[in-house]
Formats: sequence, structure tokens, C-alpha cells
Amino acid sequence: MITSLFVVSECAPLVKTGGLADVAGALPGALAECGVDTRVLLPGYRVVMPQIKGARSVAQYADLFGGPAKLLAAQVAGIDLLILDAPHLYDRGGAIYGDATGRDWPDNPERFAALCKVAAMIAAQGLGDWTPDIVHGHDWQAGLTPEYMHALDARQPFVFTIHNIAFHGNTDAGRLRKLGLDPTRFDAAHFEFWGHISALKAGLVGAARINTVSQTYAEELLTPEFGIGMDGVLRSRQADLTGIVNGIDLDIWNPETDPNIHPYKAPAGKAANKRAVQKTFGLGKAQGPLCVLVSRLTEQKGIDLLLDALPALLDRGGQMAVLGSGDPRLEVSLLEAADRHANLAVKIGYDEALSHQMIAGGDAILVPSRFEPCGLTQLYGLRYGTVPLVALTGGLADTVINASPAALARGVATGVQFFPVNVQSLANALVRLGDLFADKPTWKVIQRNAMKQPVGWASSAAAYHALYTSLIE
Repeated sequence: MITSLFVVSECAPLVKTGGLADVAGALPGALAECGVDTRVLLPGYRVVMPQIKGARSVAQYADLFGGPAKLLAAQVAGIDLLILDAPHLYDRGGAIYGDATGRDWPDNPERFAALCKVAAMIAAQGLGDWTPDIVHGHDWQAGLTPEYMHALDARQPFVFTIHNIAFHGNTDAGRLRKLGLDPTRFDAAHFEFWGHISALKAGLVGAARINTVSQTYAEELLTPEFGIGMDGVLRSRQADLTGIVNGIDLDIWNPETDPNIHPYKAPAGKAANKRAVQKTFGLGKAQGPLCVLVSRLTEQKGIDLLLDALPALLDRGGQMAVLGSGDPRLEVSLLEAADRHANLAVKIGYDEALSHQMIAGGDAILVPSRFEPCGLTQLYGLRYGTVPLVALTGGLADTVINASPAALARGVATGVQFFPVNVQSLANALVRLGDLFADKPTWKVIQRNAMKQPVGWASSAAAYHALYTSLIE
């Protein structure tokens, strides 16, 4: 049995802002099927603590970056959790990374350094009779872990997974002493980045192996366009960089048993869900496809491109229902567009049950991202027979088979891809989607193909198990 410690800043179902939480919540269970005992180290945010029942204290810290803390062990939704209960760092309103206005908490460097320091102490000292064979950090919030492991002489391999390289966790060099970092390692070979401390770089340099959440994104990260300043570091570690595509929880996302929808086994069963979505959003019947968008509303997600390309869908009888929040300017633009178009409806915010209803009821799901490390919504779409229309980037390229003439002739297409990622190309793809939808026999084949795709964690968990095994051996 291999033992693994996940170091994460969010984990579903306790706290979620994006796909990282879904991975942290679902992958441990899939790894257990491969013989890996995983424990998930998570900050004890205000939103998390009331959900922890029957927790027991397994460690205490008199002064952890400015105050006392303790480590609690508990199990929630089948996940073995280690909750870092440090009220001075995590017991606050607003969001987990920032205040109610959207500004980052000024002490985020200390908040996540504390998480990393405790991970290193667990690696070095163990918890009772449990010691991890592998320490597995996720994104910059876990990036300082190998620095603290080095200081404590913890010898376990550190695996570092990049879910989104856009966030570096940089802070001023004046924090070196406060963060308890070795000043002799503040150099280009370790965690110095243009005169700043970079938690992300610390993870990239200190990891025994680096992986990201799709093979295409792993290749994209080696370029200046996608590497966002870290491409040089990653090229120096290219031999240790791999891509393992994410999966989804097949129990939660199951069209046959989903309590949020009218259950169905075949594409024909989607009709009742389509009517439910149209009713919820105040949309009538339409000739063209009902497209759904469940997304953060940001330029990364291509929402500005979609706004400009919308006539290609709406003018040809299509519809779109939107659920999401993000950039206030994009929120306003979508709401204004909905006022002008009867076949466009927008709900600002997030509702988990409604997202399931939309993905079950949509004919197609749109993911026009400029970059997308893996993406999960296209996987949900595949699972529910909701045809993905995606940009040709990252995990979107790796998980959707484009309805090209060759793929259609072989009967293997599962969606529509577009490239380059610009307005005209997206508009062309929306027209193509409408044409495919109008060809009912072909559309049904694409839907059935989509629902047959393996989108669970089994193969990915096996790849992580093989990675762990190779490092331990």
C-alpha cells in the first residue's frame, strides 16, 4: 500500500472555486482502487469547519505564522481529511482567497506557507503510525512544501500538479524571514523569480516530478504564450513533466441517477430536461440547438469572443442559456445581450443543481476558452450526451473528437473543435454545430458516441499510481 499526502487549497464537497476542488475530492477515491491510501490536507476555512463532524486532534502548533493552530483528522464524503485549524489565518468572511470585494487577502503568502509547513512536518515526523510515501502538492498554494521539506530533511518525493499556471503566488523578498525560508536558497536555482519569492517556482524546481492535467497543456506550457513566465523553468524540467488528464466523479455525474434531472440512459431521454431548462430560463421552443454555458465569466474562458460570435447561433434559430459569474463587465454585457435577444437567457451566480439540469438539458455545451489546462465541463457534457463545442487547446483538444469529415465518416466524432481561438473561427464553429444539429441521424450518432466516452478517473488514477510507484522504486 502506497501512502500519499495531498496538499490542496480547496476540496469538494467542502469548499470549491474551480476544478482543483473536484480533483481533490474525487481522485483520492480513485487512487484507493489502485491501492493508494491518500489523506487530504486542507485549510480550515470558516466555510469548512461546520462541515467537520467527529474530528479528532492529531497535532498542535503553538505558533504557526502568528497564532496557535491544530491539525484535525476527519472523514467527509469518504475522503480522509487533515484540516489545518488556524483561526488567525482562515476564520474570516469573504472568499477563501480574498475579501468580499475580490481583493486577495494581504497575508495569503503566510496563509498558504502555513499549509506547506505543516505538510513538511507531516512528511518529516509522520502522524502516529501513518507517514506519507509521497507528498503531492497542487498549484502554487502548495508550492513552498519542498522548501520546508528540505529544511526538515524530509526525503519523500514531492509530486507537483499544475492545474493553472496563470497564478504564481509571488510575494516580496522582504517576507523571507517571516515565511521562515532559507535566504541562501533565494536564487534563480530555487525560488527567486525576478526579485520576488515565487511559491509556484519553488514547487516546479523542488518537485521530483511535475505533471499537469492534460498532455496538450503539458506541451503548451513549454511555450512563452502558455507558460506565462515559467516556460523556461519548465523547459529545464521537461524530462520530468507529464500530462495526466482529469476525470470526473461518475457517481455524482450520472444521467441515470442524477437527482437534479429527469434521469435517462439514451439521448432521446434528454428531451424532458431540455424542456425543463427552457422553462427555467424563460426560453420557448426553437429550431436550432439549445446551447448551455456554465462557466466563470472571464476572458480566459473566451466569453468576450462568444459575445461577438453569438449572431452565428441566434440568427440561425439557436438558443443559449448561461450560468456563471466573474468579470463584472462581461456579466453586464451578457445581461444586455439577453435583453436584446429572446433566445438568450443569463443567470449570474452559481447553482450546482441548476448546472446539472443545464448540462442534462442542453443540446450542446460551449467551452470557448483561450486556454484550458484540462476542463471539466466538456467531460460533463460528454457524460450527458450534450455535445461539446470547444477551442482546440489544452485538455479540450485531448478529450473531444472533432466532427471532421474523416471522424464523421468513421462514426467516431464526439463534438466540435475550433481553431484559431478567435471570433470568426468560433462563429464558423457555431454555424457548423447548427448544421450538424439539423442532420438528426448524424447528431444522434455524435450524442451516443459522447455518452460512450470514458470520462471517469480509472485510467488517470492508474497513471498516478504508476508515477508514484516509479518514484518510490
